[in-house]
Amino acid sequence: MFQPKIPTMPQPSGLVTPPAVVQPTTITPGTPAPAPAAAPEPSRPVVQLTPGTAVALVGAGTAVVLVVGTVLVSLLLAVAVTSASVAVCAVVLRSLIASDAKRR
Repeated sequence: MFQPKIPTMPQPSGLVTPPAVVQPTTITPGTPAPAPAAAPEPSRPVVQLTPGTAVALVGAGTAVVLVVGTVLVSLLLAVAVTSASVAVCAVVLRSLIASDAKRR
């Protein structure tokens, strides 16, 4: 049941043709292709920062920094709470093991 079964190669059916022989061909140099003309650079619209746009960008950047900071602080707080609870569990287990050892 757990022995691997090696697949057998099936026998070919019908006519088997030998592989075709590829003959090398010669390359004759022709006229060189003309160089492509330089494409004109597409003109992009220029972004102009007005005072209102600058204030909006500063506000959006501040909001992003505050959100990322809040997320990072909450993650740090979660790690601190978890480590404190693990420390309390360790103290309780140590106390239980010590009191069990004293009774024996």
